[in-house]
Amino acid sequence: MSEIFEGGCFCGRIRYRMHGRPMFIHCCHCTDCQRQTGGAFAMNALIEAEHIEIVDGEPVPVAMKTDSGHPHDIYRCPDCQIALWSDYGRRRWMLFIRVSTLDRRTEFTPDVHIFTRSKVPWVGLPDDAKVFDEYYSTRALWPPESLARREAARIKAGAER
Repeated sequence: MSEIFEGGCFCGRIRYRMHGRPMFIHCCHCTDCQRQTGGAFAMNALIEAEHIEIVDGEPVPVAMKTDSGHPHDIYRCPDCQIALWSDYGRRRWMLFIRVSTLDRRTEFTPDVHIFTRSKVPWVGLPDDAKVFDEYYSTRALWPPESLARREAARIKAGAER
């Protein structure tokens, strides 16, 4: 049986379970994430959508504009409006879980720091951190097991590359 991580919103209306560890974790320093979270960055755990089980409540999608023009839906609690996860590009087969909504959030650290060109200057990064001004090559950085999981989820969903 895979490890289970529980999480939820601030008010407690939404509770969910993440079955297994994420494929990869981003710490995103883009200005969109800064504005949407009200913080210096967002930590996103990328995982197959089928590994997320909603236990209580029903989050609502809120469509956000992006610089790329691709759709970005943030799933929020309808009461406290906390962002629980995102679906970038409306893939529906891969979600970006907000690590800060997990009960055991301290167990997760970022694999990469992205869009650091807009990082606030008072946030320091570890010397050994993988840091990118913008994005990075998934094929070059993701572990083979994570790449295989991502591809299997994409194929199962019948999604194009």
